[in-house]
Amino acid sequence: MKTKPSYYITTPIYYVNAEPHLGHAYTSVMADVQARLRRAMGFDVLFLTGTDEHGEKVAKAAAEHNMTPQEWCDAQVPAFKTLLDLLNITNDDFIRTTQERHIQAVQKLWEVLKERGYLYKDTYDGWYCVPEETYFTETQVAHADEKRGQKGAHLCPDCGRPLERVQEESWFFKLSAFQEPLLKLYETNPHFIEPEIRRNEVVSFVKGGLKDLSVSRTSFDWGIPLPFAEKHITYVWFDALINYLTAAGFGSDSEEFAYRWPANAQLIGKDILRFHCVIWPAMLMAADIEVSDEVFVHGFLLMKDDKTGDETKMSKSLGNVITPQSVVDLIGVDGFRYFFMSNIKPGADGSISWDRMAQVYNTDLANSWGNLVSRTLNMSAKYFENKVPGPVAGWPDNSNPLKDIACGLVDRYTHALYTFAYDKALAEVFELIHAANHYIEEMEPWALAKSEETKPQLQEVILNLLEAIRIAALLLSPVMPQTSQEALQRFGQEGTESLVDKTLDEAVAWGNLLLEQPVVKGDALFPRLDINA
Repeated sequence: MKTKPSYYITTPIYYVNAEPHLGHAYTSVMADVQARLRRAMGFDVLFLTGTDEHGEKVAKAAAEHNMTPQEWCDAQVPAFKTLLDLLNITNDDFIRTTQERHIQAVQKLWEVLKERGYLYKDTYDGWYCVPEETYFTETQVAHADEKRGQKGAHLCPDCGRPLERVQEESWFFKLSAFQEPLLKLYETNPHFIEPEIRRNEVVSFVKGGLKDLSVSRTSFDWGIPLPFAEKHITYVWFDALINYLTAAGFGSDSEEFAYRWPANAQLIGKDILRFHCVIWPAMLMAADIEVSDEVFVHGFLLMKDDKTGDETKMSKSLGNVITPQSVVDLIGVDGFRYFFMSNIKPGADGSISWDRMAQVYNTDLANSWGNLVSRTLNMSAKYFENKVPGPVAGWPDNSNPLKDIACGLVDRYTHALYTFAYDKALAEVFELIHAANHYIEEMEPWALAKSEETKPQLQEVILNLLEAIRIAALLLSPVMPQTSQEALQRFGQEGTESLVDKTLDEAVAWGNLLLEQPVVKGDALFPRLDINA
């Protein structure tokens, strides 16, 4: 019997027709930070990511490369798993929509929806964007054409590429039946869609009216077959959304599904907002399944030109594409994770540039955090025979400015992270780090070391500094796991991986420093970058 509370978090499943990019990396790190935090806080975490492998676009790409669709997908998936390894992502499951477990779940949901009367067969005649795998109404297309001043060939309202006219027999999902239930969901549970600007966008869209959705295709065969309709395969988005149910045990493990569902947090980019915040909850309502607790919607990453200051979306044609590997090559894995979690306001578009990445790395990591660890460990080793000082009268009970900041820090930090305010959470930790650096200058431990009379005071100063470092490293672990663990190991402290008998909030209580542990100075955690090189 499971005794820990469940925490189920998902990323979108990534489409296999393009190489993994910074957007994939950003979402994956966001989810990983949350998963690591929740594990440290005592939750039984299921962190899901994976790949979306069906649809017309995949079938066409495979044919262009003289491969079967399955061969094409098998060739693309390793790149996405490599990205997860590169960024130290701790996903518990990696789902592929071509897996048998997912096929069974999709067909199970088809049967449920049909039995409950939310499906019917008709003919679809309308516009379809193959690259986006998205249907558009005549009104949407006309509005987009008018906005662009477009005449002649109709272009996709989202991506601007040519639309295709599709006429085929299809099964339809009664999406129109859920206009009022969805509006009630948004009103009674405003946190279902975060941030507020995205919730308002969805509410406005749904109030404009919903049309039934074509959810099967017959013009090609690369997809999951409907269990009751020969030659019909599942519309790729209808298929993809169900992956979240599959991994939680839907249709295969009722006990696991009862434990895991509903999902606690689903992270997506704003480009797939309507799929996840309109179609997806409607599908769940139709099947009499609880909707997820929250869908958190992040913005786009924009490339800022260091010379002109102009911001644009990354594009191969513009030559401004930054790969995850190139960022890691510059500032390391933990530097990558820290930059994107601290400098992109969650929910908003974020501006990135090479200069900004180097500046943040040098200022926050090399100069502030790394320097604090290096200076303090050097002094502890020098003044206390390569050890953490032993007990001294009054410690840890004596008041000091670092203890004052540390008091309540975990509550402020976890509240910010729980609400996906990653930048605010890290700012809370860096308040302690900056205070510790100031504390060194104020207390001048090198001066205290000159006299035996001030040795007890020196001892207390170093203990306060090491305790501040220990607490900061533990709280930074979800974001920067490798360097945080390394910092803790250098003076014999337990990392988050060792929290067996206590949770993170218990571990960071002031006074849990392990005394008289060996100290190893080591190399700089974050070697300073020469940005002029």
